[in-house]
Amino acid sequence: MQQIHSTYKIPSTISRLLLICAGALLLAVNLNTFVHSAGLLPGGFTGVSLLIQEVLQRFCGISVPFTVFYWGLNAVPAVISFKFIGKYFTLYSCLMIALSGLLTDIIPAFFVTDDVLLSAIFGGILNGVSISLCLFADATSGGTDFIAIFVSEHTGKNAFNYIFAGNVVVLLIAALLFDWERALYSIIFQFATTQMVNFLYKRYSKTTLLIITDKSDEIYQIIRDTVNHDATLFTGIGCYKNSTKKMLYSVVSGEESQILAREIRAIDPDAFINMLDSKQILGKFFRRPNN
Repeated sequence: MQQIHSTYKIPSTISRLLLICAGALLLAVNLNTFVHSAGLLPGGFTGVSLLIQEVLQRFCGISVPFTVFYWGLNAVPAVISFKFIGKYFTLYSCLMIALSGLLTDIIPAFFVTDDVLLSAIFGGILNGVSISLCLFADATSGGTDFIAIFVSEHTGKNAFNYIFAGNVVVLLIAALLFDWERALYSIIFQFATTQMVNFLYKRYSKTTLLIITDKSDEIYQIIRDTVNHDATLFTGIGCYKNSTKKMLYSVVSGEESQILAREIRAIDPDAFINMLDSKQILGKFFRRPNN
């Protein structure tokens, strides 16, 4: 589709900072409550950091702050992200990594529940919310999220489910070192996290819009100017009144579809809008770059 000027609004600097601070705080609190109290190992570099930290503590008697491993493991993906994804995207992500690492070491652990299953489910949900807050700020929580965004940017597909599969491998290693029950609960935690991210973050999902309207020119202008996508106009006959109808066909991202729906309804309250989940798109598709 033709790439033209877009008025799609990215988050402001203040909004991004607030979202990152909220995400970092929620991540740190979650680690020091549900994760630690249930002995869970989250996936990604957070889980690897906790795993190394516990191995050194249990087998070597050495206590090393979480931040040391967390920052160290994130260094290489951050450099790759800076080069291939975006410099501001990476800098905000590094802020999230630094802040969440510090808060995890500073915030004291406190007890919520001794039910491991509840901790796995609700801890996973909170973890997914914290990751989503970062994604809304055009940043990540670091580690494998860098990889997920890199893959998604180059393929146009949501890669978080693939990251979940990789995290399962890490958790199976933890099972061999510690115990299977703990690892299986941790997989539930990671599954809940992945599902929450997929539910909240729609940037890499695709939505097909079929819009029947009497104001096709105005609505096309909204689609073009708001989200930088083109559209195709079809003309047909409405069977009930045997009148000429126009239908716009366009494919946008999941996050853009709700924005457009509000704009379209404001222009034409009588517009009929059908939103369809698109599993695969072949051909040119504009994606707003991470800045």
